[in-house]
Amino acid sequence: MPGSFGHLTRRFFDYLSAGALEAHEISLVRELLPPEEAELFFDQSERDQSHGFAAGRPVMESGAGADVIRAALLHDIGKRHASLGVIGRVLASLLIKAKVPMRGRLAHYRDHGPIAARELESIGSPALVVAFARHHHARRSQEIEPETWELLLEADVPQKASLVERRR
Repeated sequence: MPGSFGHLTRRFFDYLSAGALEAHEISLVRELLPPEEAELFFDQSERDQSHGFAAGRPVMESGAGADVIRAALLHDIGKRHASLGVIGRVLASLLIKAKVPMRGRLAHYRDHGPIAARELESIGSPALVVAFARHHHARRSQEIEPETWELLLEADVPQKASLVERRR
């Protein structure tokens, strides 16, 4: 899951500096997501909402379709089940990188993609939204076109784009 230590450091500072969404951003998310998905989105911490919105913005600007935008906004909703603060997330990321077995909240953080995918599937989200949540830290699923995959990875963390070729 985690990338290089440089990537982890950038992610740490991005997380610390993230703030609450502004009123117009909240309104836009509510316009873009059906009520069940919006509920999951807004059940995240403000920092995770900020990350989801930041991932969605370049996808919106690209002119991509609604399902691609929804995938960008919702891919990390499973993290909320871990209930980890910044230190817990750092610890989980380091343990994942070291391939140390984990249980409990740390395992929930590690497995946030599949957890999100199950939730999204249970409310009837489109296959693309479910597939990106499930696979965004793994190899591209055959359900996702290569161009869409690249766009979503670049939107999630711009530094991840260099991993696209390796994950095909």
